[in-house]
Amino acid sequence: MDGTDRAILRELQADGRIPYADLGPKVGLSPSAARLRLQRLIDAKVVQVVGVTDPMAMGGQAMALLGIRVDGDPRAVADALSRHEEVVYAVLTSGTFDLFTEVVCRSPTALLDFINDVARPVEGVTAIDNFPYFGIHTHRFFWDVG
Repeated sequence: MDGTDRAILRELQADGRIPYADLGPKVGLSPSAARLRLQRLIDAKVVQVVGVTDPMAMGGQAMALLGIRVDGDPRAVADALSRHEEVVYAVLTSGTFDLFTEVVCRSPTALLDFINDVARPVEGVTAIDNFPYFGIHTHRFFWDVG
């Protein structure tokens, strides 16, 4: 991957729907050359262009990251929690928490109910720390591509 590829990835992180007519000049290429470069990155599985929904725009009013400590196999807890529609993702970690889950609920009360009535009773869960998001209407994940 060279500097032009990295520039393409930076532009896609800012706007995944950027037209080739705009992308090309921003990265120093013609639109057709930008299309070919991006297709090469897609074919090499370096990048994947996908649609990402905004849970808050789809009716969610309370969003939080849950740091979960587990006694036993955290994979089983992740699997159990992932079956619930409120869970956006579950990821195993090392360190203070065994597992992080991001959840979106219809209200702050529904978030509290999810934590107390759904997550805490899962076998193996010993503690949950709640990190709520406030004022977030959209979030993006950016990685330094150089």
